[in-house]
Amino acid sequence: MMVEATRLLVTLTATTAGFLVGNGIGESSAIAGATIGAGIGYVIGGAFGRLFRKALAIAPDALRPRVSGPELFAGAFGVGLGLAVGLVTSVPAILLLPPEVAWPLSGLIVFLVSALAGSVFAARADELMASVGLRPDVSIASHRLDADPKAFLMDSSAAIDGRILDLARSGLARGRFWAPAFVVDELQAIADSGDKNRRRRGRRGLEVLEMLRHVAGVELAVLEETVPEFDEVDAKLLAIAERSEATLVTTDHNLAVAAEVRGLTVLNPHAVADSLRPQASPGDLIEVTIEKVGSEPGQGVGYLDDGTMVVIEQAGASVGQAVRVEVSNAVRTQVGRMLFGRMAA
Repeated sequence: MMVEATRLLVTLTATTAGFLVGNGIGESSAIAGATIGAGIGYVIGGAFGRLFRKALAIAPDALRPRVSGPELFAGAFGVGLGLAVGLVTSVPAILLLPPEVAWPLSGLIVFLVSALAGSVFAARADELMASVGLRPDVSIASHRLDADPKAFLMDSSAAIDGRILDLARSGLARGRFWAPAFVVDELQAIADSGDKNRRRRGRRGLEVLEMLRHVAGVELAVLEETVPEFDEVDAKLLAIAERSEATLVTTDHNLAVAAEVRGLTVLNPHAVADSLRPQASPGDLIEVTIEKVGSEPGQGVGYLDDGTMVVIEQAGASVGQAVRVEVSNAVRTQVGRMLFGRMAA
């Protein structure tokens, strides 16, 4: 369509110009001039149309396009602005050239300028929306799904865990990070929960996403893929990971196992941190805040900063207090390490 429209306008312009040139030589030459002009315009118009279509395809890629709602809005605005600019630009042609040439040429100018403006504005949708304050969270770009084996696809557990931020800052995980829109919605719902602990976890996840976009070498994008054929969030994530070949980032053990069974690449920040951190050994003294009672009478349960569960004997009455614990045993489970200990004297 782009090539045909450009060719038509160029052909009309060249035909009229040929007619006028021929008519200037003599009336008998007018038809010949129009015919020659039409042939030249058809060939040049087709070549120019294909060249312009290729330029339109390259221009958005050079500006890192986002195919999204904001992009559509910005593109429509760009087309409107391009029409206005094109009309103003074509005024000299209308005033200085014969009407037979001026109007087709003006139509070509308006068409090309509006198409170029729409393409460029759509490619910079996020910045434009931010400049007028229409999208407060525009700093996180939006993307449609495309294959990118080097990308990282994050779930809510990875955002809440927060250690992916340390991996990114250290340079161990760099590149494009995708946070699907439904994952962001899930974090927002958790952050709005009436339960204090859930609310704190949800806010932590949103804060991690916010901090990730400031890490050098990281491009954080909200992935606008709904995956309507699945209802469960985990199923949606697996489907997106399969289609995009991206690395799934999660601390959810069951989701990680399901992904590995499907042959997907999985990055578990919890497992990475667990393999790198110093291991607490029997006899070590650690400080833990007792957060709840355990499943056995008298037990208290606390957590280290990295999420490791610590089960402490005779600590059930110390909920809410920070106590010193002597580690007596360490057990590795499917979800990570668990420490057992007793309150130090």
